[in-house]
Amino acid sequence: MAQNFAHRDYSHTQKTKAGRSGGGGRTSRDRARRELSQNFLVDTRAVDLVVRTARPSGLVLEPGAGEGALTRALVRQASHVTAYEIDPLLALKLKAGGFDVVRGDFTKARPPREPFAVVGNIPYSITSRIVDWCLRAPTLTSATLLTQREYARKRTGDYGRWSKVTVETWPWFTWHLGATIGRENFRPVPSVDSSILRLERRDTPLLSDTTGWQELVDLGFTGVGGSLRASLKTRHSGVDAALHRAGVNPNTLVGHVHPDQWITLFHCLR
Repeated sequence: MAQNFAHRDYSHTQKTKAGRSGGGGRTSRDRARRELSQNFLVDTRAVDLVVRTARPSGLVLEPGAGEGALTRALVRQASHVTAYEIDPLLALKLKAGGFDVVRGDFTKARPPREPFAVVGNIPYSITSRIVDWCLRAPTLTSATLLTQREYARKRTGDYGRWSKVTVETWPWFTWHLGATIGRENFRPVPSVDSSILRLERRDTPLLSDTTGWQELVDLGFTGVGGSLRASLKTRHSGVDAALHRAGVNPNTLVGHVHPDQWITLFHCLR
């Protein structure tokens, strides 16, 4: 069960003085935070929990470093940390702190050639883009990301359903739901809680030959006929026997099929 790490009330940090720079009392920095989806992690115990989950050692990339609270904790354990920050003012502050900083969009960066990990309190608005970047990086070993709790629960099957991106990457990656970090631990305070999402590359892929894997997953998630069985029958024979071997009820909706059951289906239908 995910640990709830909510405490402290930082709601006062959202208050601004009326009339400053217009915009209904919001300053230019307030508007920048909103546009860049900036919610900074301000509780040291929550920061330590993220770092303990990440277990950083070698090269670590941090997307959306913000004010550097997580960066400072990472550099104490990892051999090398590169922080990415798109906000020019925050990037300057990070550099003044002696950190290795790249000012720019993390999702447009070229992955390192050497093994590396990603650790970050990432902007909610580009969560999917950052996760996709991590999954495509050939030398990524793990990604420990602080995301909206709902997003993390959907990707890790915590609702009893599995997303397509989780299933299609399952042969190579594990997905884990970590502790809950309450909204009170951020400044400005967001409207929802966050959770630690942990992706780890498997030492050995679950499939030695993945030819046809993506096509099978794509077919299963088309929704043809309202069930996985109906979708697979449009192109495959022996579907009922495969479902039986995988322990899947013929009427099961595709989202309720565990990724490990997909592996069994793939072996049977090849």
